[in-house]
Formats: sequence, structure tokens, C-alpha cells
Amino acid sequence: MIAVDRLAKRFGDVVAVDDVTFSAADGAVTGLLGPNGAGKTTALRMIYGLLTPDSGRIEIDGHDQAADPMSSQARIGVLPDQSGLYPRLTPREHIQYYGRLHGLSSSTLAQRTNHLIDLLDLGAIANRRVAGFSHGERTKVALARALVHKPRNILFDEPTNGLDVMSTRTVRELIRNLRQEGCCVLFSSHVMQEVSALCDRIIVIAKG
Repeated sequence: MIAVDRLAKRFGDVVAVDDVTFSAADGAVTGLLGPNGAGKTTALRMIYGLLTPDSGRIEIDGHDQAADPMSSQARIGVLPDQSGLYPRLTPREHIQYYGRLHGLSSSTLAQRTNHLIDLLDLGAIANRRVAGFSHGERTKVALARALVHKPRNILFDEPTNGLDVMSTRTVRELIRNLRQEGCCVLFSSHVMQEVSALCDRIIVIAKG
């Protein structure tokens, strides 16, 4: 579960997030809906620890993110707005690298790597360097990386933006499966149809 209380962030004179409060429950998909520039990405970046809030409180499964950032971040998987992949690594190497960062044993990591490659249909490209991959292929690799440690809270920032039909279907099916597994899924979008089709709860953000 993710709980946000009176979250705020400014960049100079620009108010990016202004006193935002909400919660996202386990076993449910919660959508952050708003136009581009509304503050969705900034809010998500504070939740997963990339940005420090000016004020407010964030809890991940009851852990205060400010007081215990390592425990909080270990419970989160993130698909950010930019994939941030290493072009010289293969999908398999990306998954294994992030699995080691999360402290997975060799046997668990091997099992998780093979499972995610199968789940996201990465088999044909698993051992190719990601340089030159399509946007959809890069998104799948970033998804696998985010899920390697089996987090109970998953954040998606505009997960289907720019994807083709088949890749969009894969991402949406994955989100539904994560909900069925009891995970807390929080994702942002500016597409009302997508949010209404996937979400159990919708939070509207406008001008922070």
C-alpha cells in the first residue's frame, strides 16, 4: 500500500505538486489522471525516491520513506517515464544486474530472469544489446527490470505512451495480472479511456 499525505514540491516559482493526499491499496489499480504538466511525474518521482518533497509524508507498506528509504524502495518497482537502459547490456544482463542490486540469490535470480523473459516475450532478443531496440522492446526490458525482485508496489509513469498495439496489450495485461496477485499498482496517464478501462480508483491531478 502507498499512502501520500500533503505532498508538495516547487521548482523555483513553479508549483509542481501542491498539497496532494491520496492512497493506493493492495490488490487494486490506482490511476493518476491529468494533462501533461499536471504534476503526475513529479509526484511519482517523489514516491519512488528520485526527488525529495518540500513537505509531506510518503509511506510504502507502512514504512516512512524519509526515515527508512532503503526499506521503502525495496518494496517498489518502477517503470519511469524514460527507460534509462544501458545500451551495451542485453535484456538478460539488465534483469540480472538489477536483481543483484536487490540482493537476490543466484538461484532465485536465474529463475526470475527466465520467468520474466518468458512473461514479456523477450526470448528472441534476450541476448542482444538493447542499442537499436524499438520503443516497445525497451519498455518490456524496463518492465522486467522493475519486476525482478517481485515488489508488492509497482509504479508506472505513462506506461503505454508511444507503444504499438501489441506492446500496449502486453502492458495492460501485465497490470491486470499484478492486481490479481494482490499488488498495489499506481500508474499515471493523460488518456481517460485507458484509466477508466484499467483502474479501480482514479485520482485527478491538475496544476499540481
